[in-house]
Amino acid sequence: MDEQKLLEQLTRLCALSENEVVEFKEAKKQYDFSKLGKYFSALSNEANLLNQNEAWLIFGVKDSDKSIVGTQFRTQAADLQSLKYEVAAQTTHSLTFREIYELNHPEGRLLLFSIPPAPRGIPVAWKGHYYGRNGESLSALNIDELERIRSQSVTNDWSAGICEEASINDLSSKALVRARRLYQSKNPSLSNEINQWDDITFLNKVKLAIRGKITRAAIILLGESESEHFISPAIAKISWILKDKENVEKDFQHFSCPFILSVDEVYDKIRKLKYRYMNGSLFPEEVDQYDPYVIREALHNCIAHQDYTLSGRINVVEKEDGELFFTNVGSFIPENVSSVIEQDAPQELYRNPFLAQAMVTLNMIDTIGSGIKRIFTIQRDKRFPMPDYHFADNRVAMKITGKILDLEYAKVLAQLPTLSLSEVILLDKVQKQKPLSSEEINLLRRRKLIKGKSTHLHISSRGVDDEEWQKMIVDYLKKFGKGHLSDFEKMLSDKLPDRLTLKQNKIKNTLQTLKKAGRLRLDKSRFWVLSETER
Repeated sequence: MDEQKLLEQLTRLCALSENEVVEFKEAKKQYDFSKLGKYFSALSNEANLLNQNEAWLIFGVKDSDKSIVGTQFRTQAADLQSLKYEVAAQTTHSLTFREIYELNHPEGRLLLFSIPPAPRGIPVAWKGHYYGRNGESLSALNIDELERIRSQSVTNDWSAGICEEASINDLSSKALVRARRLYQSKNPSLSNEINQWDDITFLNKVKLAIRGKITRAAIILLGESESEHFISPAIAKISWILKDKENVEKDFQHFSCPFILSVDEVYDKIRKLKYRYMNGSLFPEEVDQYDPYVIREALHNCIAHQDYTLSGRINVVEKEDGELFFTNVGSFIPENVSSVIEQDAPQELYRNPFLAQAMVTLNMIDTIGSGIKRIFTIQRDKRFPMPDYHFADNRVAMKITGKILDLEYAKVLAQLPTLSLSEVILLDKVQKQKPLSSEEINLLRRRKLIKGKSTHLHISSRGVDDEEWQKMIVDYLKKFGKGHLSDFEKMLSDKLPDRLTLKQNKIKNTLQTLKKAGRLRLDKSRFWVLSETER
């Protein structure tokens, strides 16, 4: 936009005064970056609701009388343009300014920020919070406005796009056989009929082809690896990476389409380790570190919700210290994991509806939307930490932990199997030292599940812990004959939080209790040994 058109635009905006899609700020020297982001969210959401093509934020104009005062905000061109990337890092779908115009007006330098409307069906958040306008005031986006945006239909489904030059010959024969088997397992009554369908008819039936034409979804799930070019510049890639405890890469492998087969290859790369509990504890001696359902469901969710237009990979990062990470590009459309678990119902909005429906039809993902809840339930039943979700840089990351972090957490789950999933999630926040609201703290206190000050909470396992600790130490000495404090710390390293002082105090107190009871003593070398009566 040239200078003359900018002047005309400024005149029109000043004549409108401030409203839901126009905001004037003096910003004579600087302006708070966080507040700038809030206005971006608010103006973008309001532009969507008012069906406007854009919203405007203007620096260097006094809002009361629209007089020009000029602004010194980011006078360096590179510094000003980098603002686009800084804002994108904190918003839904990495949305940012459409353009930043610098106008050297005779009365002072002005900045005009052109803000795009929120995408249909997807409200724009700033640092995880939604903002809107109440007249001229900045405020949280109210629930009615939030639902109005979310209820908008997404008419452009990328995954349903036709690959005009692709044919049935560009699909993997092995993938087609696999797809038929999955479809038959879900629809056994149609087995004879399915066998009579040719490949094109089958693809039409399972909604991977439209009137015999190959879709992008078909290429992703069933295409030969060399057929990936049909969806360019999008890519269909899954990377498996193994890292050691120091986060150093030890091994990796990349997989392309057909994803219907690649998911099994990725699954086979993940080590099938067992997690062993202490003998004599409340727990079974051995469980799978990662449940097969959890791995497959997490991977299928990445495929269904990946924003392929961003040309990013799906990553599966396995760490030797008992953590598994799944990441895909694009925002988490429900925006709130808790709501997905509580509703336990199909989502109202998918990023790739055509692809998601095909995966449901092929029995790859659950039609009733309970997959995420089942992952949480499996982790609870194994007394492992709850999954962790992280949303940043237009990327969704989910971490699965395959070990016990806090023995007290695991004991509470063993003692109280009727705890609701929401209560377990709150306890998980305590063991990970995540902040809790006063209401959440009060709920756990009423249930007598936590102790300590609000700034330093601990999980309380209701009285049986002392006996369990004593039994584990006695069993160790029966097996090895003697032990030092460091030996017990090492033995229990995966059964306690990472707080060293808490570990040492717990073990020291238990040792002193056993000593007073005459069950063990310190020998001349300062090693703990069992007393004569205990052997």
